Parts: sequence; C-alpha cells; structure tokens
Amino acid sequence: MKNFLLDRITVDDAKCGGRPCVRGMRIRVTDILELLSAGASVEEILEDYPSLERADILASIEYAARQTDHSVLLSA
Repeated sequence: MKNFLLDRITVDDAKCGGRPCVRGMRIRVTDILELLSAGASVEEILEDYPSLERADILASIEYAARQTDHSVLLSA
C-alpha cells in the first residue's frame, strides 16, 4: 500500500541545499522534527506556520521513521 503522506515530502537541489522539505516550501523536515523534540505541540506549530497542514507534520514524522528503518548487516 502506498503511503500518500510521503508525497508531501520533496527534495529539490535548489531549495534548502537539497534537504527534504514539505511540499516544496522552505520548511525542512528537520525543522519540524526539531520543533516537536523541543516540546512544541502540533497545534503550536500549525499556529506558527500557517502554510503547514497537520498532514505535513505527520509526513515529516513518517519520513524520519522510514529513514531509520534499514537492514542491519551482521558479520558471520
């Protein structure tokens, strides 16, 4: 099943140094994750960044989760 949330995350070499951003805006996935880790609520982030939608925040979390899910190679 395709996760449509991830369609909200874009990478463009001309924006933010090619780092993952939300919907082509100059709001990086990292920016959203740092706000959340600092204790900001989803509601506070949406108030401070009116161009964001709740799904953008969820997409950022999903993107980060996918980045940490990789195969682990064990030596014999």
